[in-house]
Parts: sequence; structure tokens; C-alpha cells
Amino acid sequence: MATMIIEGKGVQAASGETYEVRNPATGEVVDKVPAGGAEDVDRAARAAAKAQLTWGKLAPAERAKILHKAAASAREKVDVIGPLLTLEQGKTLLESKLEAERFADNIAWFADLADKVHGQHVNLASTKLTGLVVRRPIGVTGAIVPWNFPLTLAANKIAPSIAAGNCVVLKPSTTTPLATLAAVQALIDGGLPEGVVNVVLGRETGEAIVMHPLIRKIGLTGSTPTGKEVMAKAARHLKKLTLELGGSDPCLIMEDADLDAAAAGVRVGRFFNAGQQCLSTKRVFVHEAVFDEFLEKMTAQAQRLKVGNGMEKETRMGPMHTDTQRGEVEAQVKDALDAGARIVYGGGRPEGDGFDKGNFMNPVILTDVPAGSRMLSEEVFGPALPIVKISDLDEGIRLANDSPYGLGSSIWTRNMAYAFRAINEIEAGYTWVNSVQIAYDELPFGGTKQSGFGKEHGVEAFHEYTEMKSVVIGGLG
Repeated sequence: MATMIIEGKGVQAASGETYEVRNPATGEVVDKVPAGGAEDVDRAARAAAKAQLTWGKLAPAERAKILHKAAASAREKVDVIGPLLTLEQGKTLLESKLEAERFADNIAWFADLADKVHGQHVNLASTKLTGLVVRRPIGVTGAIVPWNFPLTLAANKIAPSIAAGNCVVLKPSTTTPLATLAAVQALIDGGLPEGVVNVVLGRETGEAIVMHPLIRKIGLTGSTPTGKEVMAKAARHLKKLTLELGGSDPCLIMEDADLDAAAAGVRVGRFFNAGQQCLSTKRVFVHEAVFDEFLEKMTAQAQRLKVGNGMEKETRMGPMHTDTQRGEVEAQVKDALDAGARIVYGGGRPEGDGFDKGNFMNPVILTDVPAGSRMLSEEVFGPALPIVKISDLDEGIRLANDSPYGLGSSIWTRNMAYAFRAINEIEAGYTWVNSVQIAYDELPFGGTKQSGFGKEHGVEAFHEYTEMKSVVIGGLG
């Protein structure tokens, strides 16, 4: 049975309670894990605070050296961690191994940054005084991570935090803890000191992390309602927050676009991980001059998505993570159909051997989806794609912004004026031009409006895990 990780050691829940982690493709039990609670979070927070006394004082170059060795250890375990992720989450083996590699790469990227972020020197009004601005670790931080990308989203939080000299209490999703435990254990096996990253499990641990007085910052990826709840509770302790919340990313395809590239890009942007992504193409707006041609190319792309068990090499799209999530997406599709939309490809559930016990859903493409329908007004967290006809860029930008969310966006065009209008006018934290929706470590990632605030990735993420301190020096020497 898997255990939590506190102060570098595997531990059971203080209550002794456990729960089962199940495979979404088969319904079978993958493992049992501890069902932790507030007492376990307290143990983890105290372990992190103890480790902070040493980790926070290490020279940045020494932290970088340790983190590079830890990242190398995690990279060596990709072939072990990847299948665990597929078994508990459902995504394909290819997607899982990419994510396991991404975890190690993110740790290494911030290890490179650990000793390269500097403060400032300021000339003060008095010639006898010198001003400095220094960046210091915040202290113990909390990370709360969902089930769709448990490794990537954990690394987005722990990598900048520990590189900046903080220690972490991490809570994975209750349904996907196994790969995360294995990845963190790999860091420890590679030399990460005990207590720097602690992992607690169980539904009750999330609120306990938010409320614990030793934890001074929270990084959360989750739904917008969850983000608002965390924000309200964190306010009682004036905790710092980074909130990466829901999204309904628009994609504009103009009359001059490379339609083959656009269709391939939308396939990845919408159907990767069975469409269960915050940062994902979810509403496509196509110029009327190329609408029918794009629809044909998009249908051809969707036909490549063989649905099946993620452990099978030929599978290109695994099951939905939970039956509840599948039912939610099916209800959104039905709402659109009831309002006059029509399916041009896919839909329903796959039939036959191997599908009856899993949360499988066929990819589906719809057109004639009316404004105000759930597919256009809500976040669709699954393999369903609405495609809407537009007459010009003005209409496309207006519809793109007609959403409470502002996470990602994209445009496919050869017209530089079109591209820069989209960059400047679409309300989102990220815009891709003629490129697949992939977030890069070098660029800050985060949303606007109901998609949250704060940044992950980039130097900006490192700064999110530091505090600035002003210093005045006089009378020395």
C-alpha cells in the first residue's frame, strides 16, 4: 500500500483510514492509500518548517546543484512513473510518459534559475546611504493539485517554490496520488533533503493546508468555484495566492489560415488528455469562407483518435477520468443539441469488449451551436468541440471575449494585422499564433477574469515564491 511522505519518510494517516484508487478504464483497484486529515497536514507543515531552517539558508548555487541531481533521479524513473499515471488517471502511456518527463524538466529548469535571480541596487538621496532590494524565501508553501495533469501541475508549484528556498506541503488529487508519490520519492532518492517536499493525501487535507498558520502561500489549480472558496478561506490568514482556474479558450481560424496545420493544432489542443485540460482549445470560430473546408479537415483529424485503454499502445485517447465528469460533458452536448446544434462527427459512447466498465466517451464535433448554450458559456472539460461560423475578425474577437474566462487563446492566420489584433484584443493570459497550445517554461502562464491570477512558469513564477525586502545601509567601513 502506498503511503504519504512526511519528512522524507512514508507514513500512514494519523486516523489509520485508507481509500481505494481505481483505474478509470477498467474500474479495478490500483492501490490503497492513506486518507489523511488536519493532523497529518500539521505534521507535514511542521516538518516543512523544520526543513526551512536549513533549506532556506543554503546558498542558491548549492540548492541548484541538489535540485539538478533530484531532477536527474526523477528522469530516470519515467518508465516507472508513466504507467502508474495511466493506471490511475486514464491518459495514454505516451501522454503519461511525456508528463513524467515534464515533471523532471520543470524541476531542472528552476534549478537553473535558483542562483540567477538577483535583487536591485538603488542610489538613495543621501550620498552616505545605499539602498538594496533583496528577494527572500516566503517560508512554507502549500500546493493543491487536480487530477487532469497531476505531475505537471505539481511541478508548476513545487519547482519554483523549492528553487527559491521554500519548503512545500503538497496535496495531489484524491484520485491520482500514486504517480505524484513516486515522482516526489524519486526527488528524495536523488538527494532532495527530507522535509523539503511533503505529500499528504485525502479530501480533508486541502482545507487544512489552506487554513494552517505555518503555510504562508497557496498555489492552487482547480475550478473557478474552488478557487473562490480557497481565496475566501486564505484571506483569514492573509496568505499569498496563485490561482490557476477554469478556462474556455477560443480559437480563431481566418480565411487565409493554413487549414491543415490549424486542424492538426486544434486536434491536439482539444482532444489531448481526452479534452480534460484547463488550457485547451474549447471554442473554435471559423471564417465563413473556409468553414466547410475546415470542417472536413477537422473531421479527418478526429477520425485518428482511437479510443481505448491508455495502457494499449494503439490508443490515442483514453477514458474520461470519472463517470461524473463524462456525464457532465454529455449533458453539455445534449443541451446544445436540444437548442438546435448538430453533430458532424462522433458522439456517444464506444461499444464492444473493453468499454463497458470504463468511463469512455467518443470525441464529438458540433456545429450550429447557439449562443448562450452551455458548450459556449461554460467550461467543457472533455472531448467535445463546438465549431462556430463567423463573418470577420471583429465578430471572432467579440465572441472570443464573450466568456467569463480568460486563460488561453489562439489564432491561425497569415495576416500580421489579424495576429496583432488578436494578441492585443483577446482577453486572455496566453495567445498562440499559428502554433499548438503548449505552455513553455520560459513564458509566464496564468489567466485573467474568472481564470484566476498569479503566474506559473518563467522568472515570474520564481518571483511569486519570494518576498521583496528593502534595505538601507549606512555607516559601514
